[in-house]
Amino acid sequence: MTNLLRISQIETLARQSTVLNEIGWQQFESILQELGNKRRSRIAYLNGVLEIALPLPESERIKVLIRDFVQVLMDEMEIDFEGFGSTTFKRVDKLAGLEPDDCFYIQNNVAMRGIRKLDMTIDPPPDLAIEVDVTSKTKFDVYRILGVPELWLYDQSLKIYILRDGEYVESELSPIFGDIPIRDVILQFLEMSLSQGRSKAMKAFRLWMQENLSK
Repeated sequence: MTNLLRISQIETLARQSTVLNEIGWQQFESILQELGNKRRSRIAYLNGVLEIALPLPESERIKVLIRDFVQVLMDEMEIDFEGFGSTTFKRVDKLAGLEPDDCFYIQNNVAMRGIRKLDMTIDPPPDLAIEVDVTSKTKFDVYRILGVPELWLYDQSLKIYILRDGEYVESELSPIFGDIPIRDVILQFLEMSLSQGRSKAMKAFRLWMQENLSK
């Protein structure tokens, strides 16, 4: 089987993304292997359509900040977790795969300790995934098909989506973090981080958590 692509299979998208059409699963696996693990690009695959996106530097910066805020949240709430970063999640039986900007196992953290090779037909999906500046409907659909329970999307504002009956619905609160106003709080300290620096924002955020959790 050849991995050569026809020009008709390639379509350029905005935000430094490329779409490859009519890609079979074995081609998808071969492309993943060729791309390798040490890269900045992210992939999303669904039913023969492969999207390869190169995140903008600003998006990467914001992703790291949101990830750090989530880790502080879980530390202060004494929630154990396993961070899986931009791991490749894929299921051949669903013809679906993707790499999140970041993700966490929380409810399933014990089951995922020490896992070296994922098998999504056996292993659960991450409990929380984070995406920054995503315009791809393909990626959104893959999250739904893989059954990721909670998805955060950031694009100037933070939106929380909860998987219910196989579809994502937007929510004001995160089931993981209870009645904490996640969307507003993270945006507040994200803006502080961008204007006053990460260290000051993280200290202020941790202090805010300590004061509000004690109420």
